[in-house]
Amino acid sequence: MVENIIRQTSKKTWYKWSVYINIVLFFIVALFIGLLVRSFLVNPDTSSRDLWISVSINLVVIAIALALIFYQFFRNLFTIMRRSL
Repeated sequence: MVENIIRQTSKKTWYKWSVYINIVLFFIVALFIGLLVRSFLVNPDTSSRDLWISVSINLVVIAIALALIFYQFFRNLFTIMRRSL
């Protein structure tokens, strides 16, 4: 049943969903950058181990979200380049 929905979805709908996904990913990046800064500035009294675990979790989430954003950017860029040739 899910396969039928995926096959019937038009390109216009996929592009619309892609925009919404990118907006959500930008909010996630902004949120976790704020949490990263907060980890360093607000909680200097926490133990070193807890601080680095918090920082590493924030960095992993930021890296994954940015990788998805860049993947979609370059995929859309190549699609535009193919259409214009």
